[in-house]
Amino acid sequence: MGKTSLQNGTPSPAITRAWIGLMRAQQRVLAAIEKDFKSAGLPPLGWYDVLWELVKADGGRLRPFEIEARTLLAQYNLSRLIDRLEREGLVRRETFDADSRGRWIVITEEGRAMRERMWQTYARSLERHIGDKFSEAEARELAALLSRLA
Repeated sequence: MGKTSLQNGTPSPAITRAWIGLMRAQQRVLAAIEKDFKSAGLPPLGWYDVLWELVKADGGRLRPFEIEARTLLAQYNLSRLIDRLEREGLVRRETFDADSRGRWIVITEEGRAMRERMWQTYARSLERHIGDKFSEAEARELAALLSRLA
């Protein structure tokens, strides 16, 4: 794994192009996925992310700070999103300590069903906007390169 050298304290042109390409690709693909969700009459991608983390969690429940750590959602956005998910019956809050300050966010059966509905669109969207652009070998290579940034 080679390092590129800074030229006068500035990243190389290749590093700059990589950064710009990464950011543009992320914006375009996310916008396309959101459009696919909207066309299918589904909620935004952030809903899927929270529901997926809850599905994967032991007992289908996490504390809010755990959801925040596992997603890209800021705490203030997450609180509002959890409120919306609860109003839709997709999650419920449960207290777990004597003074009722500690809370679990628990996925409901309706939440599991919504996540599955969303996945049907999401899977097709990923295939269309990413899978159709890369061979399996290229996708593996891209995943390996990106994992070095994670």
